[in-house]
Order: sequence, then C-alpha cells, then structure tokens
Amino acid sequence: MDFRVLNYFLTVAQEKTISKAAESLHLSQPTLSKQLKELEEELGVQLFTRGNREITLTEDGHYLVNRGKEILSLVDTTMTNLSSNETISGEIVIGGGETKAMQFIAESVRVLIEEYPDVKIHLYSGNADDVSEKLDKGILDFGIVIDPVEKKKYDYLRLPRTDQWGILFHKDHPYAKKKAILPEDLKSLSLFVSSQSLVDDQIGEWLGKNLDSQQIIGIYNLLYNASIMIKEGIGCALCIDGIINTQGTDLTFVPLKPNLEASLNIIWKKNAILSKAAAVFIKTIQTSIRL
Repeated sequence: MDFRVLNYFLTVAQEKTISKAAESLHLSQPTLSKQLKELEEELGVQLFTRGNREITLTEDGHYLVNRGKEILSLVDTTMTNLSSNETISGEIVIGGGETKAMQFIAESVRVLIEEYPDVKIHLYSGNADDVSEKLDKGILDFGIVIDPVEKKKYDYLRLPRTDQWGILFHKDHPYAKKKAILPEDLKSLSLFVSSQSLVDDQIGEWLGKNLDSQQIIGIYNLLYNASIMIKEGIGCALCIDGIINTQGTDLTFVPLKPNLEASLNIIWKKNAILSKAAAVFIKTIQTSIRL
C-alpha cells in the first residue's frame, strides 16, 4: 500500500466529499477518484459508498481510517527519529494511566530535554489495557502502568513510587468522614470501578471475594469523568489517591484498610530496537531510579 494514497483516502474520509478532498490535496477529482478505486482493488474491499452530497464509509472503510491513522503516525515518528545522525533528536511516545508516578517521569523528561533539546515528547493517556495494545502495535515507545499488569512480554523498570487504593466520595456521603474503608464496608457502596482488566484480581484478593459481588454501577477508563458523577451524588469510585485534587472541592478520598498499594512500572516491547532518543530516555530513568 502506498502511504501517499493512504493519506488521500484519510483526507477523503475527513472531508466527506471527493471534491473537497481533491481541492485540499491539490489534485484533480478524476485523479483522486482513480487512486481511490485502485486502492479498493488492491485491498479487495469497498471502502465507501457515494451519496448525493457526501460519501459514506463502509465497515472496512472505518477500519482503514483507524488503522491508517496509526500507520501514518508510526511512519512520521520513525522518519523523525531517523532524520539526524549527528544529534540526539526525534519523538518519544509515552502512554500511561492516571498516576502520581508521572511526576517522576516528568522529572526525568526535564533532565533529558535539558541535555537534548531536540527531543520531543508525545503523551497518550489510557489505562494499562490501552497502553499495552498500543505498545504491541508499535504506536507507543513506552508505557507507564500500575500493577497488576501482565509484564512477561515486556522489558520494564520498577519505578520508585507506589499508588494507594481507596474510595472517592462526595463529602456528604456517610463514609466520607471515616479514616479508612474496611472490606465489609464495600458491600453497602455503589461503586464506579476501573476498566483495567487485572485490577479486579488485586481488589478481589484484598476483599476476599470476587468484585462482581459488589454493587457496581459503572466503569471508568480515566477517573476524571467518574469524579464528575460523584460530585453529582452518583455513587463513589474505587480508585488510587492523588489523581483527583480533592482540596477545596466536594470530594474526599478515604484509603482502604488493610492498606492496599500498587507498584508502578515503565514498560517497553521486549528486545525492541530503540531509537537513539528512546535509549537515552531509558538511561535517564535508570539514573533517576538509582539516585
């Protein structure tokens, strides 16, 4: 597949008409239509149907839009990272969930950029499942993940930080003034829980039974939107401390007891050939850990 033609297709999908896309690409409409037809013939699928005013993507078309964006992003990052042999430059793509450990990563990034100002950082937010998927596809260079997470297929470094689990309440909730939440307290709570697939195992072990036995009213990917629900008096969230700033708000975080902490790791594909910028970044992290 020609990357140039893939870009043509993505432009058509964005503009929704051949005429607007052709104008944006500085091509004639017949030329663009011919390129798209040849792309469909090469792939053996129909990518869109033409309507009176706009084109409509087929299921295969939607799939190619999503994967096409990932492919071109990976190509751009690769070319940038190979563009200079004399200086350390390029882009480092880091994915991570919501965790206070990002402060440690930020400190390492600051040290890196002070020495190599041509390095650029691209941040992606997502939970461990999202990050692992994008690492496997080569879209991310590194992931910051909270245990428990499957690390067998990755190289990783344990970060000198831990996160504490607890419950995020509205300040008027009867349990908001408790010093700690015990396992038996959970049965009376309406909970939002993390969508991260392995979190249930860790919480279940602390609870002494399957988390499915609790009153689960919702699932969150990132905590911010769940916190808005809680501000409106809708349930409470099983989460880690420090992600939502509760100071001066209607929210309160109460830790679990017995104390439940999660280790943090930076992971990358096992035996990956890292770009110069990525390799220097890992060395910076290793130095910071030893300090």
